[in-house]
Amino acid sequence: MVQGEVHALLGENGSGKSTLIKILSGYHRPDPGSIVRIGDEELSFGNSSLSYAVGARFVHQDLGLVEAASILDNLAYGPGFPTRAGTIRTTTARLLAQQALERVDLHVDPETLVEALSPAQKTGVGVARALLSNDDVPVRILVLDEPTARLPEQEVNKLLDIVKTVAHEGIAVLYVSHRLDEIFEIAHNVTVLRDGQKVITRPVEGLTRDELLHHLLGSELEKTHRDSSKVQSTENPILRVSGIGNEVLNDVSFDVRPGEIVGIAGISGSGREALCGTIFGGRKRDVGEVFVADSVLTAGRPDLAIAAGVAYVPAERKLHGAFMDLSATENISISNLRDLWRGLAIRLKLERRMGQTWFDKLGVKPAQASAQMMSSFSGGNQQKIVFGKWFQRQPLLFLLDEPTQGVDVGAKAELHRTLFTAAENGASIVMSSGDVDELVSTCDRVLILRSGRIVAELSGKDLTPYAMSRAALGIEDSSNEGSVL
Repeated sequence: MVQGEVHALLGENGSGKSTLIKILSGYHRPDPGSIVRIGDEELSFGNSSLSYAVGARFVHQDLGLVEAASILDNLAYGPGFPTRAGTIRTTTARLLAQQALERVDLHVDPETLVEALSPAQKTGVGVARALLSNDDVPVRILVLDEPTARLPEQEVNKLLDIVKTVAHEGIAVLYVSHRLDEIFEIAHNVTVLRDGQKVITRPVEGLTRDELLHHLLGSELEKTHRDSSKVQSTENPILRVSGIGNEVLNDVSFDVRPGEIVGIAGISGSGREALCGTIFGGRKRDVGEVFVADSVLTAGRPDLAIAAGVAYVPAERKLHGAFMDLSATENISISNLRDLWRGLAIRLKLERRMGQTWFDKLGVKPAQASAQMMSSFSGGNQQKIVFGKWFQRQPLLFLLDEPTQGVDVGAKAELHRTLFTAAENGASIVMSSGDVDELVSTCDRVLILRSGRIVAELSGKDLTPYAMSRAALGIEDSSNEGSVL
């Protein structure tokens, strides 16, 4: 890499990207004989301070920001506040913070609480903190690990502008992402890893999307598109939602039939992020009713929803979807422990077989690692394990929030195919996603939320990213594309 270069690092989950970053940051030691140079200096491994000393800076997916503190305080938590005679120089600290924010083109008051910022602004604060001036240790390379993985679609371009600003200053940027469109937008060169080996390093210019997918997966990616003709319109709905509302939802009603995949779209704050959790009972429901088959779901009772045949995959996998300090097998079996009990003990052999069965069916890697801790798996493989937890219950209804967020293209295709199979077997699926391309390729129809209400329903030839974006933003379309409610 050279000064000012944005170099993309790609690979499927488990390809070695995170391990490489941990080596560069000083967390891991590589095999003997490995040499890494940053500038003119050789990087000594196994010590984060040595990585810092040669000018390497890192912004991880977990930004490590204190939400209840100000931007100013967050910027100072690492290097500390400027002081004189043991007293904080408030004016100088504020000036330095302002300069750090302007460096990444963030024009916000340093006294603003981090919790009041947009997702892209929070990532910008993480970048600004990494680039804080130090005359003794100039920044040579900035490593960004999936910086847009949790950003809503409308925030991505803001973050990409920050990356361009940093590179324009002459800092090399190693950019890790699963979003291929971003690579073609900002990267000069790209390196692809597969199974811990470098597959290719080449300029992005002249590279096609299909060629990049071929390098990522080893073969052409099989397109996964939904065949909506298999949905039986005459069958009674599995899910009936009638007039539900809470602090963000307002009189939301819709049905989902057996075998149908219904998408939920809308900009951040539209209510899209709250709908599945409200139906499941994880978020409060003030008014309205929810029916699953012949059962009435009581508000605020996820246990009764599970008993009625509902599965829920939340957007925040590590916080709400999995137990990171348990094994993968335990995460799979935990939703169905009743079938494993014998007397006062769990039948461990049966539990292990259950875990391995879903490892095999979902292609979890490493294939024979079901006894390992959940935290040891890559993000995409963790998501497969979360899916396995619910698949083994054979639910009537899947409620999915951002089901492939932070998942590589290969794992995404595998998860989509598994969902298609579940739908073909009669399950109903509700998928809330900020990825409009995902919704177009997987859903029979898509409901658009705006200000907590369903404002449009798109299906068939009207189901396009263009129509979804216009409906989500409330832009009138003279072509009347789609059904606007």
